Amino acid sequence: MTRQKPQKARGVRKSEKTMADYAMSFERLGHWLNTRVQSATLSHPKATSLSMLDGAVAAVVAGPVSMPPEDWVCPLLGVDPDAFNHDTEEFSAIAATLMRHNAISETLSRQPESFEPLFARTAAGEIDIRPWCMGFYTVMKLRVMAWSKLLSPNVAEHVLLLPILSNCVAEDGNPVIASSLRGPAPSPLSRAPWRDIPAAVEGMRQFWMPSRFKRGS
Repeated sequence: MTRQKPQKARGVRKSEKTMADYAMSFERLGHWLNTRVQSATLSHPKATSLSMLDGAVAAVVAGPVSMPPEDWVCPLLGVDPDAFNHDTEEFSAIAATLMRHNAISETLSRQPESFEPLFARTAAGEIDIRPWCMGFYTVMKLRVMAWSKLLSPNVAEHVLLLPILSNCVAEDGNPVIASSLRGPAPSPLSRAPWRDIPAAVEGMRQFWMPSRFKRGS
């Protein structure tokens, strides 16, 4: 399993620090994202909340291709690639994001049954999976052609995407998946939909693994 390797900040190579030393806490990263979203001068991140970022990182880990960190971290956080080269607050946010990537990768590799997506909560305290799902979908769109095989309804594993994409909307505000394609309505006695997502993420990781990591890539 290829993981994002902890590195030194490129702008401070004389330091013996690792990525973990530079990373802000995940809680602080949530506040950092919120500030960035509300800024009138800074580039806005595509991940507008910590839950959305978590879903996006899960898609990077479980997706069909390995992606250079700059290709997904920069749009998700709204930072320039040069932010990887300097010991700044932006780099601290980058480091925290890469640490979350490594944590998800490690969990899915060693104990996939313990994977817990960071879902949002409503004001009433109920689980809201929509921001997490939108984060996952945001990363899918970065490499939509690579995801095309799993997007086909003719592939049995397409059902793995349904609990995620059925909670996503496109840029025009319309549902990504039409209600007629979402499968039968769940029984009142069925499990809450959010319980299906961890297994779906691991299922996708297994689906892509033979092609993603062939020839030791």
